[in-house]
Formats: sequence, structure tokens, C-alpha cells
Amino acid sequence: MKRAWKISASAHSELLCLRRPPRSPTTPRPPRLLARPRSPAHGPSRGICGTAGPSPAVMRDIMELFVEKFVRAEESRAALGEGVRARVVELRDELARLDGPDEIVRVLDEKAEPLLHSVDGLAFVEFLKRLDSWPHQALEVFFWKRKLQERGIPMTSEEYVKGITVAGRIKDVDLATELFTEATSKRLKANSTYNALMGAYMYNGLAGKCQKLFQELKKDADCSPSIVTYNILISVFGRLMLIDHMEAAFQEVECLKLAPNIVTYNNLISGYLTAWMWDNMERTFQTMKASPVKPNTSTYLLMLRGYAHSGNLEKMEETYELVKDHVNKNDVALIRAMICAYCRSSIMDRVRKIETLLGLIPENGYRPWLNVLLIKVYAQEDWLDKMENSINEAFEQKTSVNAASVMRAIVGTYFRCNALDKLVNFVKRAECAGWRICRSLYHCKMVMYGSQQRLAEMESVLDEMDSFNFDRTKKTFIIMYYAYISSGKKDKAEQIKGLMCKYGYGVPHDAVSS
Repeated sequence: MKRAWKISASAHSELLCLRRPPRSPTTPRPPRLLARPRSPAHGPSRGICGTAGPSPAVMRDIMELFVEKFVRAEESRAALGEGVRARVVELRDELARLDGPDEIVRVLDEKAEPLLHSVDGLAFVEFLKRLDSWPHQALEVFFWKRKLQERGIPMTSEEYVKGITVAGRIKDVDLATELFTEATSKRLKANSTYNALMGAYMYNGLAGKCQKLFQELKKDADCSPSIVTYNILISVFGRLMLIDHMEAAFQEVECLKLAPNIVTYNNLISGYLTAWMWDNMERTFQTMKASPVKPNTSTYLLMLRGYAHSGNLEKMEETYELVKDHVNKNDVALIRAMICAYCRSSIMDRVRKIETLLGLIPENGYRPWLNVLLIKVYAQEDWLDKMENSINEAFEQKTSVNAASVMRAIVGTYFRCNALDKLVNFVKRAECAGWRICRSLYHCKMVMYGSQQRLAEMESVLDEMDSFNFDRTKKTFIIMYYAYISSGKKDKAEQIKGLMCKYGYGVPHDAVSS
């Protein structure tokens, strides 16, 4: 089976280690949560709307979901008190403005030590959490705290988890592994440190190492996989489109009687979305809604993307209404995906809906593929002015159109709108810009010149065709024949009939359109 991602032979053998635990004959089969069709023989085709990898910001948010929290955020804030929380925020804001390690260390020496002596060290852990958006500063803070061990101030498991997570986020896998080893040597190893390193491997695309570490965790007498661990595995397999392995991991969750959480379901949905397995995606979503775990904003955003890519406009619009405010403010990529879905559809008011969504895209949000789609849509709808505006934008942005279907749609609009001069201008610009030049462009010009009895200009198109190595076809001669007949040039028409017979095309009987 061909896969869109390649992994090493050793990594592949590790992936196969994940098996369902055997059932005894008397053990009842648990209810089937997900259908398990075979993975597609070929990866999903990736067109202009294909799912690209998530942005670093999205990956950061996803990765944070994999790290087990030793203390819930609300509990830690309640324990800290307003005064300590204010100092944490103030120090965070000050460090966020600094770049150099020396300056960061100086500020920490002056102002951070009181945070070390709060209840159970919660203030310092909260401080590290507050630096999530500034990973480099967070790493300097971690190094500063690590050095304090020389003064008898020990590190905690929570701090190592944060350090491993930040190292993975800045793509320093060696450092993440070093910190995990260091935590292990100090007997601070826990499920969460395993999960943090597995998350770092996942973030950096190291599926083999992630799976190997999972096998080590299963053999560790002091630790055992948690639902967070399986969430990471499901995410890794989903990203690699190893759907069979992803489903096997989820089956193991059921057999171990671990409770799936919101991240579990979202990762399953994301995996099916990546593989373009729309029925499985929908089935998982419906199962989730029927379970104690209810969809959150991330779930609806995933489903919205899936509905857009699959062209399910009805459900796409229903889901968009649920998360409209979030999407409009924060997710331009999803807006583009919805526009793409409307462009591929044939509904009556698609242009109105497209125009509404286009108004939500910032001026600097130009995308060549989207511009080409809009050109085709406006052409199909005979919106000449809108089409030309998009064409002009494409020329200005040096976007090259290489699809013959788009060029034919453009030509058809000029013909139906009887805009000969605009067509002539467009063809000249397209030739100079290196766009896909097809014979239909020239045939359309000839038909329109002929209909206006501008025969000399019609004949000059033949030279243009020659310059681009387009041979004269049967349609070329038929266009000229009927142009001469309609203009009363019977002698010219007879010459064309002779040429058609010479080339074996026969004698024309019916007019044809371009």
C-alpha cells in the first residue's frame, strides 16, 4: 500500500507492534464505536484546497493539549492569590520584551526568586505556563531555574515537562531528549515526562522515535500509558494517514478502559480529515456527540474544514454558524476553504456567498490559487467586470494560469458578452505573461471578427496561431468558411472548401460555435 508519508523500515516495524489485546471467547465484544474500512489504496489527491500542515501556532496549541497538567489551571490560580498572580504577569510582560539571555538572567535574579517559595512551587510553574507564547524566553527561564540546583533548590517534574515541551516546540529534539534523560536520572520520570517527549517527537515529525518511546513506557514498571499517551499516538498515526494504526490505538484505549477525552475525538476526526475519509469523520463526530464528551470549538473547526473539502455545503454552513465569530476573526485559511467549496459547487447564489466571505480576507491575504478559482467562477457566471478585475490582479501579482479549462471559461465569457476588443487585449497580455495559450483563444477571436465582418483581422489571427505553432484544424477552416459566406465572399468560401477537401476534412454543412 502506497502512503503519502515515508517512514523507515525500523519505524514501520515499531508501528506494527501496536496490536489489539486478545479477547477470551467468553468476553463480550465491546460496542463498535468506529467503522474500520481499509485505508485508501492511494493517498487523497491534493489540489488547491488540500490540507496543508497546521501552522506553528496551531501546532503549539495542539501540543499543549498532550502535556498532562499536574495541577489544574483554575486550582493553581486559586491557590496563588491575586498578589502572586499579578507579579507573575508583570514579570512575564517584562521578559517578553527582552531578547538577550544576559538581560533575562539579570531580571530573573532581581525579581523571580520570590516565586520559588510559593505554595508547592506553583507560582514558578504558573510563570513558565505564562511564557507559552515566548518559547525562547521560557527556555532561558528554565535554564535559570535549572542552575539554582547548585544552591540546593531542586527541580520538579512539572518544570522538566515544561522544559521538554519548549525544547520540542523550538525543534531542539536533542535538548528535549537530554532533559528527559536528566529527569529520569533524578527519579523525576513520570507519565507526563514520557508524554512531553512523545509530544516533542510528534511535533518534529519523528514518528518512529515517538512509537519507540511508547514501547519503552509500556515496559516501565513505574509508569503506564495514559489517555494523553494514546492521544499522541492517535495524532501521529493520523498525520501519517496510517488509519489502521490510528484505529488500533483507539481500540486499545477501549480495551484498557481508558476514558476518551475531547483531544482523543478531535485527533480521530483530524486523522480522518487528513485521509479524506468523510464518512468516518462524520461517524466519529456523531459518536462523540452521543458520548459524555461534547464537541468544543476545535471540533467544530475540524468539521467545518472537512465539510468544506468534501463539498458538503449544507453541513458546512450549519457548522459555520456555530463558530462564525471565531472563524471570521482568527481563521482566514478556513474562510478560503469555504470559498473554494462554493467555487466548486453549482448552487444558484454561490457568487453572493463568495463575495461575502471575500470581504473577510485582509488585503494582504492574496493567494494565487484562490485568484484563479475566482476568475473561473466569475467567467462561468458571465460576470465580465468581476472576471476582468481578478484577471488584472493576477497579472499584477504575476500569477500564471496554466489550466486550459480556466482559459476556455474566460474565452466563453468574452464571446457571450460580445466583448471582442477586451478579448483581443486579454490574449495579448496572456501571451506576454506566459499563461496557458490554447487554440480556443484564437478561434474565438476569428468567430467574433467574422461576425463583425472584419475579415482582414480574422485572417491575421492565422499568423498569430502560426507564431505559437498551432496548426489549422477543421474548425479553423469552418470558421473562415462561414465568415466568408455570411459576408458574401463566395470565392473565398470556395477556396476554403478546396483546402478542406485537400486536407481530408470534407465539405462543411453546419455552422459551429467556437
